[in-house]
Amino acid sequence: MPSALTLGAFALASFALIVVPGPNLVYIVTRSITQGTRAGLASAAGVETGTFVYVLASVVGVSAMISESKVAFNAILYAGAAYLVYLAVQTLRHPPGVQMDAGAVPAKPLARIYLDATVVNLLNPKVALFFVAFLPQFLAPSDDAGAIPVQLIIFGALFFVIALALDIGYALLGGTAGRWLRQRGGQITWMRWPVFAIYLGLAAFAVLG
Repeated sequence: MPSALTLGAFALASFALIVVPGPNLVYIVTRSITQGTRAGLASAAGVETGTFVYVLASVVGVSAMISESKVAFNAILYAGAAYLVYLAVQTLRHPPGVQMDAGAVPAKPLARIYLDATVVNLLNPKVALFFVAFLPQFLAPSDDAGAIPVQLIIFGALFFVIALALDIGYALLGGTAGRWLRQRGGQITWMRWPVFAIYLGLAAFAVLG
């Protein structure tokens, strides 16, 4: 078991990294604003499901394998960017306009929103590289800290909890912004354009960032 001091340092470092605005934050807030708080919460759950998969992958060495294989890295990278472009096109075809009715049903089922968010995060190999580069810095080779796989699970679970808590906060903030927009009336179909641009921007960030 890692020491309390090590766990505290890891928690602070994780919080500092997660709280900085990034693609996941933008994705979750965009969903919350355009489709309501529940959609944002489903997106947060999906994004962190992808994170948890990478935590498990780190334990079995898949993340390290991806980081060492340029072909595997590029394949996942471009697949993720292509999926974001697909979401951008779908946004234009099916506008996620903010409805005046606060209880309106989201344009997409929550299960589909959750799945989209999971896929977006899974198809981001930079998440795998994050775990390869970040987690090992806190690993201790001593027997007192436990076996390396056990330490990885502990750190990964802690990161998951912190990230999920912050993502839920982002979803709630986005939902509040969406309600503010709804109070200004009608279906704001122009929202398709900024959402379209955000998805394309995330795709570009994934490839060029």
